[in-house]
Amino acid sequence: MSLFKRKDSSQWWIKLTINGRRIQKSTGTDDRKAAQEYHDRLKVDLWEQSRLGTKPGYLWQDAALRWLKETQHKATHKDDLWILRGLDVHLFGVKLTDIDRDKLDSITAARIAEGVENGTVNRMLAVVRAILRRAALDWGWIDQAPKVRMLSVPKRRIRFLAQDEAEKLLSELPPHMEAMARFSLETGLRQANVMDLQWSQVDLIRECAWIHPDQAKARRAIAVPMSPIAATIVRNQVGKCQTHVFCYKGRPVTVVNTKAWRAALKRAGIKDFRWHDLRHTWASWHAQTGTPLNVLQELGGWESVEMVRRYAHLSGEHLSEYARSMTESPNPLVTK
Repeated sequence: MSLFKRKDSSQWWIKLTINGRRIQKSTGTDDRKAAQEYHDRLKVDLWEQSRLGTKPGYLWQDAALRWLKETQHKATHKDDLWILRGLDVHLFGVKLTDIDRDKLDSITAARIAEGVENGTVNRMLAVVRAILRRAALDWGWIDQAPKVRMLSVPKRRIRFLAQDEAEKLLSELPPHMEAMARFSLETGLRQANVMDLQWSQVDLIRECAWIHPDQAKARRAIAVPMSPIAATIVRNQVGKCQTHVFCYKGRPVTVVNTKAWRAALKRAGIKDFRWHDLRHTWASWHAQTGTPLNVLQELGGWESVEMVRRYAHLSGEHLSEYARSMTESPNPLVTK
């Protein structure tokens, strides 16, 4: 049988022979109809290559699968996988040479019509662009990659909580989530780093923790000095889980955007707030208390200072002395 499923995979696989050449590979989909289409097109392409000497015509899923294998080290690998799965409806079975500006614009239009925000569409287009560029420049599968037109994204206000709002939210959370949220507000760690924090990454004597390079978004190790409050939170977790610091009923927490989280937000009267905004809140509080941006960058593990400049407007202390100098020195523009 040309199509089959392996025990270790939900995807359909292809098995065929063309002029003595045996091919066995994944179709990259668990949809039988799409897999059959892929099989039929591959069979025709292989026949043309063998009999007519045509250049191999690679499909989108061939490029996507190779790109995923080559970028497994990326911190956003799981996000990229979800993006590529969403693109199957538009690009599965499409030859790379047929993906042009018009094709990409039609995908963009379809996503916008579905109500998807421009920023989300841009993240999708960025992945497509990266794959097509690699197919052209590194693999030689296509002559050149089409230009990808990104959408304009308005700059949004940074969402963060005031101290009293934060305390109100914390009081509404169940104990295990309150501990995680309060620890986030004390350290600024990303959601995944809090959930994945293990006891082997914590030193309660020196009151510090660390994030390994393969766990950090910027792929650089992050030193995490713990405040007395953060250290107390961690000490209170001792004995609850053998491997991870934060757990629920003895097991590591794997998701925080839960019904309990959303219900707590509603009871606290807080709208338009995500778990990641706890990190924005931490950074905003630091900026408001005068933490230098270069220090904030190191504490937060940001790769570039441009990411930290988002919070610069919340702190004007570095400009205060210049403002005072205009008041304290004679000003020829001011007449008595």
